[in-house]
Amino acid sequence: MTMQAQHRLTELKALLNQYSYEYHVLDAPSVSDAVYDGLFHELKKLEAEYPELVTPDSPSQRIGNAPLGKFEKVAHQKRMISLNDVFDKADVEAWVRRIEKLTPGAKHEYFTDIKMDGLACALIYVDGALIQAVTRGDGFVGEDVTQNVRTIKSVPLTLRNTPGFEQFLTGRTEIRGEIVMLKRDFELLNARMVREGKPQFANPRNLAAGTIRQLDPRLVAERPLMFRGYDLLRDDPADVPTNMFAYDALSALGIVRNRQAAVFTDLTGVMEFINVWDTRRHDLPFNTDGLVVKVNDRKLYDELGIAGKQPRAAVAYKYAPEQATTVVKDIVISIGRTGAATPVAVFNPVQVAGTTVQHASLHNADEIKRLDVRIGDTVVIFKAGDIIPQVQNVLKELRPADVSEFDFEQALQHQYPELEFERPGKDVVYRVKGSTSELLLKRALEHFASKGALDIDTLGEKNVNALVDAGLVKDMADIYALAKEQVLSLERFAEISAQKLLGGIAAKKQPPLERFVYGLGIRHVGTQTAIDLVNRFESLDRLAVATIDELESVEGIGQVVAESIAAWFADDDNLALLEKFKTLGVEPVYHKKTGKLSGKCFVVTGTLETMGRDVAAERIREEGGTFQSSVGKDTDYLVVGGNVGASKLKKAEQYGTKIITEQEFLEML
Repeated sequence: MTMQAQHRLTELKALLNQYSYEYHVLDAPSVSDAVYDGLFHELKKLEAEYPELVTPDSPSQRIGNAPLGKFEKVAHQKRMISLNDVFDKADVEAWVRRIEKLTPGAKHEYFTDIKMDGLACALIYVDGALIQAVTRGDGFVGEDVTQNVRTIKSVPLTLRNTPGFEQFLTGRTEIRGEIVMLKRDFELLNARMVREGKPQFANPRNLAAGTIRQLDPRLVAERPLMFRGYDLLRDDPADVPTNMFAYDALSALGIVRNRQAAVFTDLTGVMEFINVWDTRRHDLPFNTDGLVVKVNDRKLYDELGIAGKQPRAAVAYKYAPEQATTVVKDIVISIGRTGAATPVAVFNPVQVAGTTVQHASLHNADEIKRLDVRIGDTVVIFKAGDIIPQVQNVLKELRPADVSEFDFEQALQHQYPELEFERPGKDVVYRVKGSTSELLLKRALEHFASKGALDIDTLGEKNVNALVDAGLVKDMADIYALAKEQVLSLERFAEISAQKLLGGIAAKKQPPLERFVYGLGIRHVGTQTAIDLVNRFESLDRLAVATIDELESVEGIGQVVAESIAAWFADDDNLALLEKFKTLGVEPVYHKKTGKLSGKCFVVTGTLETMGRDVAAERIREEGGTFQSSVGKDTDYLVVGGNVGASKLKKAEQYGTKIITEQEFLEML
């Protein structure tokens, strides 16, 4: 019976290892999880019955049972060295020139690959079986983390036997790579931590490194780590003629490696590779901060030797940093469409991941308390996956002595004295008291469709109420997704009225940009401010990333208004809304207004006989002029109607503003 059990165990181990390879390395499983689990259960049952048949390469032996007391130190057979950093094309060109000067007449090929942001580790196989895993440490000596690494399912316990690569199954084969946690797995793990009421992890790299250094392999096994190889070493260097061959061998032996790696014969190809991945790196499943560029020929690589602590034949190209430090100038609270009060840190502009960042959402009052961020603090800013800036932590050592803890409720009262807020139950968010999200949406949509904004005459108060109450519209962008059948299902609408509503909305898919900006309902942004902003930035994308200083450079915009605008564009809900508008084909258009009144500023006072003040303002703007609500130093004309107050006339005389009659104004038009 023992022989039968041994034969069955051999078959099960081979099959389970094959399935694991398909799942974790090829990402193409041929059987369901249930099939794998069933076979794995049979394997463990047989091994429990015949413990003498348990072997180190069994899938059941990935997870150790007993915690370690400590990690043993292990000397690397060949030093794990770091690379010189380069930051631009000129640095790469200088490196290439040095290589060519040191190896005149040699054929030069350059191997390039994505640099993974993880924990460097060496796997040592003897006769194809994993015997040891060692961290990089100081490059000379690392720590033995074999038990923990054995729990990583992408690490084969025995190397695959592939024709053409049989030599690697004999003697010592060392595979170097990075232990990483993929971004999607990191996000899922953090989501689970939130559900369980536990603190979230800061980033995948630190989590991967911290996990591998856990003394309990069972804890390591619970976390979704992955090993991705980048090098292969043999006692006989001739076994690995090029770096690209090393990658081919890694794949043949069952090791996950990056598929983006490529070989180029000149600098042009290398720089194209660098530029392509500068924009596409955020689509990668793992985090990265740059690329590795090496001389492809391994013999030539070794001949070039080491200068100081780094090899001459390789460099690490670093992209713009994804972390930076800056000082918090203010914390502004933005009110979203649901009435939620979202705090936004406004700070001195700083470069992060190649873009200028000047504000970041702090999410809620609890997050401010957790970070203990205060106005005046120096903070670390990072981009999670590179897109949305966030405050990672506060450098409390640099905190000024006179800064006080941020009082969220006091800030709400100061910034929104006309509103009341509440924090119901266990909700982490403060919300406008007495206003449901539906009520706020109705008000926002009425404003968006109003005459001064998009001027959708079919979308008045009653129709807005009907659409929102029926659940057909859940945000402002939803009006562009309405179907005729949906509208006809409402009592208020018949064929003609439904068609009129949809036609009126469709006609405003390319609204003037200044009307669209005003219609968004950004706090402190009135009609003229929207026009001034649009004339300065000329596109919504440029306005969205404008710095506080750039916003304050617009005539009439001070710190409060600038911070309000910046906070609006830092709100995740608002950004999602803008993206939804784009998806639904809404494309605001900028037209630079020029006309008879270009460059002139007007104030209207009193009652005009031929038109209302709003119409006068519109006529002024249509002719390229600026309509102002009060007389200032830059006001060119004060248009005087009937029943004029004395204050504006007095200011006009004080500033030397020309006073004209309604008739003179009409003649100018």
